[in-house]
Amino acid sequence: MLNPNRSAFSSRAARPAPVGPALPPCPAASSHRPAAIPDRAALDSLLEDEDAPVEWSEEDIVFLHWRLLQEVSQLADPATPLEEKFDTLRWVFAEREKDGLPFSFVSCLRVVGCSPLSPIAYCGRIDAEEVRDRIRHELKAWLEATLARYPVWVRDAVVRNPEWVEARLARNPQWINEQVKRMSVQGDLFA
Repeated sequence: MLNPNRSAFSSRAARPAPVGPALPPCPAASSHRPAAIPDRAALDSLLEDEDAPVEWSEEDIVFLHWRLLQEVSQLADPATPLEEKFDTLRWVFAEREKDGLPFSFVSCLRVVGCSPLSPIAYCGRIDAEEVRDRIRHELKAWLEATLARYPVWVRDAVVRNPEWVEARLARNPQWINEQVKRMSVQGDLFA
């Protein structure tokens, strides 16, 4: 879900307007960022030393829950790759038995909505099913906007056999790009 090659606070040019909010509005979100999050150089040096224990404060853990929830907003962005959207959707709509596990979608909603250390203002308990229903309601428009960016054969494959496409993307996130490039160079043999 989190792409290490993409900044957590990406500054893409001209982001498309989302179709609608996926998460319920909360009063006055703050721009608070845990002070314990190290800068990039310090983080790189920590990651290079595999034997060094990583110290996580409670505030860091709450921030991580919040950061995971930010992935849901990427569903509305047509530029978000299909593989990332499928990954986020698998997380949001995971089996109900997993709702109580750490860092599950439901757990993230609870932690971010109720923790005094949350980067947003207090919201209280958030109904996960209501949020899932909002996502379900907007999902068709979000996926259509994403698929409009791809050739017809990709759209047809996703609509007719999404599990097959998802399996290919799970093995190789660049699969669609490679196929599009291959077809542009060699052309469609069956056209």
